[in-house]
Amino acid sequence: MKILFFGDIFGRPGREVLRHILPQWKKEYKPDAVFANGENMAHGAGISEKAIKEILDAGVDVITGGNHSIEGKDADVLLNDTKLPLLRPANMSSACAGKGYRYFEFNGREMLVINLIGQVHMRFHYDSPFLMLDTILEENKRGKNVNIILVDWHAEASSEKVAMAWYADGRVSAVLGTHSHTPTADARILPQGTGLISDVGFAGPHYSVIGQEISQNLKRFITQTSVKVDVAEAPPYEINAVFLEIDNESGKTTKIEQLRKIIEQKLE
Repeated sequence: MKILFFGDIFGRPGREVLRHILPQWKKEYKPDAVFANGENMAHGAGISEKAIKEILDAGVDVITGGNHSIEGKDADVLLNDTKLPLLRPANMSSACAGKGYRYFEFNGREMLVINLIGQVHMRFHYDSPFLMLDTILEENKRGKNVNIILVDWHAEASSEKVAMAWYADGRVSAVLGTHSHTPTADARILPQGTGLISDVGFAGPHYSVIGQEISQNLKRFITQTSVKVDVAEAPPYEINAVFLEIDNESGKTTKIEQLRKIIEQKLE
């Protein structure tokens, strides 16, 4: 199975550049399925019906999430809509709307998609993502026993991200880090066949502080005061993704390739 996975889609600029690049990369890589993290797709923080439709219409098959997934107008309604291919981290509070893992079928091949969130340097105290992974994998063994398993690992600390991949090595197809919006240079396949990248990166304004306006962020850091920050303008844009090839029988990753592009012209 061939998979394209895009990091955090950040606000309007992220949606614009995704719409621009996805047809090109679909033609070049011919993926069976396309995934994108969408926790920042509406105004840089949260989800919305309009943003979800825009991303799905662009050609994304499944939208994963993170700490901002539960924010935005009608977020609870959207997360509970089983017709939408939308996930939020599984180890969030059970009081949160939505689901953290689901089965999807692409080209006659079923796969399990799991969304988890880290505990290190996060605002809320989430349940253990490691134990949650064990629970989900055990349930999969007792039920469908699908062997192609993709994990969106939404975490801050690179140490926690890499630790999760080693913990999952040989038990899932890939552990793909999101959240920091900064692509890491460690894409690789672990000894037991699990693909890893600590952070895929994001889609959004290139001249920014992880997608946000620069001067507002500088004022916040320098003055140590609360400052409202907006989504930065684009162009230029940047977009980051990974391309995976996964063996259908073993569920092991056989190829992981990091994709990154800077686009200078204005997109509509």
